[in-house]
Amino acid sequence: MNQAARRILIVDDEPALLRMMSVYLGRLGYHVTAVGTTAKAWAEVQASPADFAVAVLDASMPGLGMQELALKILAVNSSVRVIAASGYPVDMGAIEAAAPGRVMFLHKPFAPEMLVEAVRRMLDA
Repeated sequence: MNQAARRILIVDDEPALLRMMSVYLGRLGYHVTAVGTTAKAWAEVQASPADFAVAVLDASMPGLGMQELALKILAVNSSVRVIAASGYPVDMGAIEAAAPGRVMFLHKPFAPEMLVEAVRRMLDA
């Protein structure tokens, strides 16, 4: 698997969860970019639009909403997969319509193993 196929963008405003996800995926050989705001996430994507294979997005972030961020990422990267993570129900309709088969929902709280399984499933899709 090439470097870009292993790059993961993680966006979450909970520092402990952001660190846990980043460390766990990093130990498995993924190249992780972890940011605490949607503005920083969008800046990372704009700097290298095709670099990320998977984006793990917290569904309830201040600022740019998860749906809007996901749609922007999908518009500039035709192969990226999106995992929306939330402890609450999320309407995934618009995102799924924009990228059929490239979007999934991961319910919080989740164990690190569940995150890894979701990432692997998206990369294998």
